[in-house]
Amino acid sequence: MSEQIKGVRVWDPLIRIGHWLVVVAFFTAYFTEEEFLTLHSWAGYVVAAVVAIRIIWGFVGPPTARFRNFVRSPRKALAYLRLLIAGRPPKYLGHNPAGGLMIVLMLLSLLGTAGSGMVIYAIEEGAGPLAPLLATNTGAGLIPISAALADEDDEEEEAHEHAAAGLLGGEEFWEEIHEVLANFTLALVILHVLGVVASSLASRENLVRAMVTGRKKALVDEPTAPTPREKRPEGHPDQVSSHP
Repeated sequence: MSEQIKGVRVWDPLIRIGHWLVVVAFFTAYFTEEEFLTLHSWAGYVVAAVVAIRIIWGFVGPPTARFRNFVRSPRKALAYLRLLIAGRPPKYLGHNPAGGLMIVLMLLSLLGTAGSGMVIYAIEEGAGPLAPLLATNTGAGLIPISAALADEDDEEEEAHEHAAAGLLGGEEFWEEIHEVLANFTLALVILHVLGVVASSLASRENLVRAMVTGRKKALVDEPTAPTPREKRPEGHPDQVSSHP
């Protein structure tokens, strides 16, 4: 049997565009923070929107995009990594088991990072999609909880602070959660890049280019002519007599 290498379309446009949008938006948000709050916030919205669409697409999209076709157990992911380290990983048309597990972890981490950022934005600025839930309505509009509490008497202010802390965990709590998740996501991105490089080298295929073009190489078996039977000396046990 010989192998013929053919290009196969694997990643649909939504997967590819969403992938690179998240890359740009995440690093934009990571390196702007408070200095460019508006840009930081909108980058977070892009991340949240793309992740939400990707999760939906994981149930209704084409086969290679669906979670059921690439999400495997941690045990299978570790088995794949062992084979990758040994230099003989099996080939997968879509995500390999380790890559599939990484996709799920990054989606959850990105969602948590964007969500905690929206909570902080609502508490501090009284803005964003969560503001109606987390800000105080004074009749003149939504204002941050911290600003509303500043106008209360000391006793009422303390009572409101305890209530807010009990409900939300406090502003400092969410800032710490947001920072931890952002750094955890960055660590996942670094591991993901290292895994892509290792898999590309092991499979001799540019996986980064595949996420741009949407196409990957697939190994297709092609039948060949049977090899003629080697001549054997007379009397050899493998030689079949034509006589009954």
